[in-house]
Amino acid sequence: MRDAELSRWRSAERARLVAARQQLPRSVLAAFHRSMDSILEHSFPELARGVLAFCWPIRNEYDARHLARRLRARGALTALPVVVAPRSPLVFREWHPGVALAEGPLGIPYPAASQELVPDHLLLPMNGWDAGGYRLGYGGGYFDRTLASLAPRPTVIGVALEQARLATLHPQPWDVPMDFVVTERGRYRRTPQGLVCDAVPGDQARNSR
Repeated sequence: MRDAELSRWRSAERARLVAARQQLPRSVLAAFHRSMDSILEHSFPELARGVLAFCWPIRNEYDARHLARRLRARGALTALPVVVAPRSPLVFREWHPGVALAEGPLGIPYPAASQELVPDHLLLPMNGWDAGGYRLGYGGGYFDRTLASLAPRPTVIGVALEQARLATLHPQPWDVPMDFVVTERGRYRRTPQGLVCDAVPGDQARNSR
């Protein structure tokens, strides 16, 4: 696809997938999110160590705040992304209940004045995803620029619904793939051949990398 054609296609797919997610019954969505919580907690024990960054949920995205609370009790620090300038990499500031929040782009809260942290792990919501582990976000490119700027790069875990899977997003040179993808179905690990599902809900035999 040419650039303009690809942009129009991605915009249409983004709108379709977000609308489908928002139409899910609350009970179904809650069950999916509980499954994702369980997969993340048991498949990635290292999330309880170091700094975990995640995104404040909007539009029926996966809500990582429940998992973050349990991980903080085990020693993790948690952080949220902050837009500091247009078309610039994000920074991450510590967040836990009690930290003052301000309203950013898309109405998403961010920590107003807490300390900046460098994440070891990043839970990244996806409107869509494909067999190569590429992510369809909201089109701003902030996370691609941020991941390209971080050294060392954190472990990046894309979180999305199984229904948001596409055959391909027609990735471009600037698109950054996820290291893992977690859906309500299981955990996918990126390999040179594409994503491989290597853990499912309730699978405790393979609960680490």
